[in-house]
Amino acid sequence: MNARVAGNRTAMAVMSTIFFMWGFITVLNDVLIPHLKSVFTLDYAQVMLVQFTFFGAYFLMSLPSGKVLSRYGYRASIIIGLIVTGIGALLFLPAAQARSYGLFLFAFFVLASGITLLQVAANPYVSLLGPSRLASSRLNLAQALNSLGTMLAPTFGGLLILSTAVLGAAELAKLSPAAQAAYKLQQAHSVQGPYVGIALVLFALAVIVWLFHLPRLEGAAEDDSTHRFADALKLRRVWLGMLAIFVYVGAEVSIGSFMINYLSLPEIGHMPEARAAFFVSLYWGGAMVGRFIGSALLTRIDTRKLLAFNASIAALLVIATMLTHGHVAVATVVAIGLFNSVMFPNIFTLGIEDFGPLTGKVSSLLVMAIVGGAIIPLAQGAIADHVGVHHAYVLPLLCYCYIIYYGLKGSRVA
Repeated sequence: MNARVAGNRTAMAVMSTIFFMWGFITVLNDVLIPHLKSVFTLDYAQVMLVQFTFFGAYFLMSLPSGKVLSRYGYRASIIIGLIVTGIGALLFLPAAQARSYGLFLFAFFVLASGITLLQVAANPYVSLLGPSRLASSRLNLAQALNSLGTMLAPTFGGLLILSTAVLGAAELAKLSPAAQAAYKLQQAHSVQGPYVGIALVLFALAVIVWLFHLPRLEGAAEDDSTHRFADALKLRRVWLGMLAIFVYVGAEVSIGSFMINYLSLPEIGHMPEARAAFFVSLYWGGAMVGRFIGSALLTRIDTRKLLAFNASIAALLVIATMLTHGHVAVATVVAIGLFNSVMFPNIFTLGIEDFGPLTGKVSSLLVMAIVGGAIIPLAQGAIADHVGVHHAYVLPLLCYCYIIYYGLKGSRVA
């Protein structure tokens, strides 16, 4: 028993490192968005194709990832996911060198495809790595390390990617050919360096997981071939859980994606983009703090009640963000991160609760619903182009309203 507990703890440490890395990579998008918007002279809807492509990969690759998990198991799936993610990071080199928005989008897709496989394998693995009553607590702990990555990424990216002013097409045309070439090289290097480092870390993690034998989970769905995705889709609770993941990820990503542009507005923060990136770090840092707190609280408090409470506070903060300006608006939009904290792990553990051999299939479907991070920011971008960034936050508000329902009632539906 002691050896098994020790093995589970070591496995949690390895998995937490992986959670950290994919959180770091995902939120680095928030820094690249204003960079790409300026470099390619894009409007809000166009630049949100970054999130559409990235999170669209979750929708397209979740079912194939579920099949990989069923066939090869958790350990092999995690190794494959790390390698594919590393390859996606390396694709940023030719994209930046060619200054091609299309190549950037392709790199985002490959990157997200690898993370999709990691999500499909790692989330249920952590949930099943111990007593079921503590599943939400364990996943919140792992997600707290994910949030540490999301907290560090904006500051890291702001220093390396947004530290120099980005010239628009008209300003670039005024430069001499030699100055243009030097500028393009500088911009390429500002993106290439961070992603080369990320790729190296991911490949190193793949080697570590290959050397370390993850504990095999009895009763888990990794070798199940008797159940189909159609069996899971017949259950209403699966659909309600998928919608909860869809709107939560959509709201979280939308708020983070628009935050740099939002805080730069004269009537809100009136600050340069590099400084605004610091506040994005605080937003994601709040999620990290909240998950550590949530991991402790969930040993005593009902998962559903804590989910509904946090969603209610987040909704109130969004309303305050829309109705205020200046320092109050800055504080309220950043504070949303603290209450976002427990939502994903709580929704996920409620979503796979008591599904037994269907767990792997339901996990793939829940990860597929992360496509909300593609759809909702794109929709918010279209709204922002018409009514402004300030009032476009009405979309995340509606998302939090549904999560309140899911916590109180939807997650209990048979």
